[in-house]
Amino acid sequence: MSKPPPTITSVDPRAGQPVSADRLVDVPSLVTAYFTLEPNPDNPSQRVVFGTSGHRGSSFTHQFNQAHILAISQAICDFRRSKGIDGPLLLGIDTHALSQPALATAIEVLVANGVEVMLEEPGRYTPTPVISWAILTYNRRRSRGLADGIIITPSHNPPDEGGFKYNPPNGGPADTDITGWIETRANALMRASLQGVQRMSYDRALHSPLLHRHDFMTPYIADLASVIDLDAIASSGITLGIDPLGGASVHYWPAIAARFGLAATIVNPAIDPTFRFMTLDWDGKVRMDCSSPYAMASLIALGGRFDIAFANDTDADRHGIVTPSHGLMPPNDYLAAAIAHLSRMRPSWAKDWAVGKTIVSSGMIDRVTSRFGHHLFEVPVGFKWFSAGLKEATLGFAGEESAGASFLRRDGSVWTTDKDGLIMALLAAEITAKTGLDPALLYAQLTEELGRPFYARIDMPATAAEMELLRNLPSSGLGLDKLAGEPVTATLTKAPGNQVAFGGVKLTAKTGWFAVRPSGTEPIIKLYAESFRDLDHLHSIQQQASAAISRLCKKD
Repeated sequence: MSKPPPTITSVDPRAGQPVSADRLVDVPSLVTAYFTLEPNPDNPSQRVVFGTSGHRGSSFTHQFNQAHILAISQAICDFRRSKGIDGPLLLGIDTHALSQPALATAIEVLVANGVEVMLEEPGRYTPTPVISWAILTYNRRRSRGLADGIIITPSHNPPDEGGFKYNPPNGGPADTDITGWIETRANALMRASLQGVQRMSYDRALHSPLLHRHDFMTPYIADLASVIDLDAIASSGITLGIDPLGGASVHYWPAIAARFGLAATIVNPAIDPTFRFMTLDWDGKVRMDCSSPYAMASLIALGGRFDIAFANDTDADRHGIVTPSHGLMPPNDYLAAAIAHLSRMRPSWAKDWAVGKTIVSSGMIDRVTSRFGHHLFEVPVGFKWFSAGLKEATLGFAGEESAGASFLRRDGSVWTTDKDGLIMALLAAEITAKTGLDPALLYAQLTEELGRPFYARIDMPATAAEMELLRNLPSSGLGLDKLAGEPVTATLTKAPGNQVAFGGVKLTAKTGWFAVRPSGTEPIIKLYAESFRDLDHLHSIQQQASAAISRLCKKD
């Protein structure tokens, strides 16, 4: 499982190799560009754009500069006032080089607007799931003075990028109506040369009584026993190998191991904004993608030393699981194994809990969900579609094929409404400790009963025009009536679970399917395909899908 199936994607010959000096980001120049380059609001590529998870981009390309953060921060303040949100705003950052400058900018605006800000102690970083957990914890049993949050992170994206996302009082990623409001207001402020942005000096803001230093880490870690059987992990004596990939979980994992007596080794405790310790991803870029066998090459090489090993991306909302039996697990395989384990090991959960999946995730999840008698809730890509179900505890588990998921506490109540890579990593340890099987072996058992799928995702560079074309495909899709020799049984442009358009198209046949959609965060088209027959069948599906996409783009 540690090697992807052959695909038509071109893999850089340096993929999986250490980062050479010429590939390292120039951090001083990057930060200088953040403060000095002025984006042009008349240029669509330089405007504020909230994708599937906030605004992202590089300061070098006029996509993540001080003007963006001034405008977005003011827009969030205006949104809060419009909705009567007047509790504290919980603010977290990851370890990307642009996160600290963006933090300073945001604080200047938030405090000037009279917003009470809660921020981690200096020198510590805050994972995305911790902000979600902290918002829910603060708002529990409150009906007024509700908290919300901002996480400054571009997730696993390259070192030259920054990111800025907003979580409302439900603790999850902001829904499209909220992000649309903030995006529109922020771009209006940029067109008005930032007139209307309230701001004070950073030094003044730091010493304001509205800014509170807060320990997010200790209470979150203490509460982990309510969601994971940490006693079982500790008493089993299994060995854990952990790589934070230089991200926001870097201080969390040693503290978790110490508090619960886990036999854990942090294989790489380094923090470096160039991320020079990474291995290059499939396209030769530095990317902290814990689901990529190329970016995870170092931990995969060490995997045999531990009973289970895992990593998180830079804001720790994603997970990568490395097993001694099969190496790096594909995300879909682990999601299926996790659902099976939770179905057997959470007797306190309501009997009618449902499973949330995205429309591009493996059909194996459908089969496992049916096997254990759960309802399936299938939605577009974006964890925001799961937040309400997790908060109401109607969804026991929700996950995305990109290695992001969360699930309920052991008593069946809400844990987080955003992805939590820490608990997903710890769940792999719980599975190993309680079953004697690593998650890959548990998954192998499922395939013996339910069939073995062959799944792959291909990322293809695309222009803005090509991406827009795919977002607006009609219901007739790509005009195909057969898929690898089988009749097409369904052509979908809306997700079955909530009937929301997912910005692409999915075609299904009896033993296979494919879906294509533009990325919400990068200039690429994503092609997903799966066969329940064999690799040759998968490749036939991929080739037919790729040819149809090429014809569509050339015709346009």
